[in-house]
Amino acid sequence: MSRPTSLPHLLLPDRLRRALTGSLPGRAGQARMAPVPYRGKMDERWTDIPQDHREAAVLLLLYPAAGDGEPTTTLALIRRPDYSGPHSGQVALPGGRREGDESLTHTALRETHEELGIEPNRVILLGALSPLYVRASNHLVYPFVASVPAQPQFIPCPREVATVIETPLTRLLDPRYRGMEVVTFDPVGRVRVPYFALPGTRIWGATGMILGEFLTVLEDAA
Repeated sequence: MSRPTSLPHLLLPDRLRRALTGSLPGRAGQARMAPVPYRGKMDERWTDIPQDHREAAVLLLLYPAAGDGEPTTTLALIRRPDYSGPHSGQVALPGGRREGDESLTHTALRETHEELGIEPNRVILLGALSPLYVRASNHLVYPFVASVPAQPQFIPCPREVATVIETPLTRLLDPRYRGMEVVTFDPVGRVRVPYFALPGTRIWGATGMILGEFLTVLEDAA
């Protein structure tokens, strides 16, 4: 299998914007990186959205990162600090809970500013992916895709961000950097959990599923 080629960053935002205005892959794209039980299907209780759910938004922030050759299109991920909560220490996209009646795009931009110091007026919104319900925190998460024209100088908030993980899209597109782990979830039992392998860490769960749909859109855009 040949290695994935890098789409020139200057062309990528326009192509992604066009792709995101069309029909989205939705659950089919998310399912690329979704947990799969050894027996039967995932219990519908894992995907049913309770009426008391809360809303959140995350941002897939793309930018050209300098390298030896042409700039490489890169995605900003973060590692959450260790704390007594459901997402302690996890790799995630910048984002958080919706406040009051603010728009969900405002939520994504506000949280990215608070967590990474990225000024909202620098960010170019390209479109939205499909929402994903996260059972562990009872949030319906709305992902947005955006870009900035130059490599940012991140200013991480220590309370929200332990580490910024700058991830080239070529690594996420390359199947050599994906794997599968078997874990046990009650009441489902043994489950195969796919993940993206990054240096020293893995991306799985809700973030992995959001990236699964994004990569499907990205492949169509390329």
